[in-house]
Amino acid sequence: MNESPASLPRRHLLAGSASALAAIGLGSWASSVQAQTTAVKPLPAYVSWKDPSAVIVHSSTTIETKRAAFGSSVITPAEQLYIRNNLPAPDASIVANRDAWEVSIEGVKQPQTLTVGQLKAMGLETVAMVLQCSGNGRGFFPHKPSGTPWTVGAAGCVVWSGVPVRAVVDALGGVESGMAYLTGTGGEKLPAGLDPKSVIVERSVPAKAMGDAMLAWEMNGAPISLAHGGPLRLIVPGYQGVNNIKYIKRLAFTAKETDAQIMSHGYRLSPMDGKGDPSQPSVLEMPVKSWINSPNPDNSQLRAGTVLIQGVAFGGLHAIKRVDVSTDGGKNWTQARFIGPDLGKFAWRQFVLAVPLQPGQYTLASRATDTAGTVQTQLRVENKSGYNNSSWVDHAVAVTVA
Repeated sequence: MNESPASLPRRHLLAGSASALAAIGLGSWASSVQAQTTAVKPLPAYVSWKDPSAVIVHSSTTIETKRAAFGSSVITPAEQLYIRNNLPAPDASIVANRDAWEVSIEGVKQPQTLTVGQLKAMGLETVAMVLQCSGNGRGFFPHKPSGTPWTVGAAGCVVWSGVPVRAVVDALGGVESGMAYLTGTGGEKLPAGLDPKSVIVERSVPAKAMGDAMLAWEMNGAPISLAHGGPLRLIVPGYQGVNNIKYIKRLAFTAKETDAQIMSHGYRLSPMDGKGDPSQPSVLEMPVKSWINSPNPDNSQLRAGTVLIQGVAFGGLHAIKRVDVSTDGGKNWTQARFIGPDLGKFAWRQFVLAVPLQPGQYTLASRATDTAGTVQTQLRVENKSGYNNSSWVDHAVAVTVA
């Protein structure tokens, strides 16, 4: 397919500001973005309802939101939200009768298999939260890790509705003693001929996460689509996306972490010369992070004068306290102003700063601080698979003002 006309200004700008990008270590980012714009892939059938102008299709199971598509509203529309599936989505028949979907609750005093219809009678809660792939920002790693070269678009802020896990647990007599983990198992159809543990999507988080966790059947005011984990998804606010299990069929309180490959060896912060193993840190809570959505390299017509620098900031288990913005690559910082509604500690906050910019080259960066005092890191934590990149240097953008 031919290159879309909209991508041409972006590539022209990147070529013109290569030296500025290299100066702050964004050369790999430029290469990644240029590679993404050389061809436009069609949307897979199961997400044909998404907005093709707002996303980058990397593969049938990895679709990224364009930085320029985030706009200036808090909530990310489903039509623009990223896709990251470790296995192909199940057959659409599972959402034909949503209330009939069953989930097994184990590790409680009265274990039981419940339908979505039964869960709907047990409680209701709504939470706004950032959903982010742990590989978001992988495209900035200079060693080009295997996996999708996400920049900022493997994330979104969405609203979930469902029953709190704690309400279900209370109804079933409470958690059995000695259970240190909350383990969720996905309901994807597993490939034949393989050890199920080698491919199954099954993750364990600390049992304390039950306090905020939810079994959700609705996203952004509508039944959760098949693409995003419907008819039922485990939601663990503050944790990276892989821990929010789609098509959940088993929720168990367990004494140990699951030994499934995706937990024991996958999604680990492995050294550059090693392989994942259980001794390494797992991808769990999200680090403090922010980035600028506008201006961005798509703004090929920036003119001198007052420019509104806009972006988003979020933490893991703590709310964002402040965001500072720099126009000179981090040499000087000015506190930005929060805008829009505060939807709770798990949602992202929008920020804006009006700055006068004269003609020239600028490196725009943002740096968030959460309510616990944790400041967004300057440099990425190097790891083989490119996980948990919250570096403000990597997420800076180079722009030209005419």
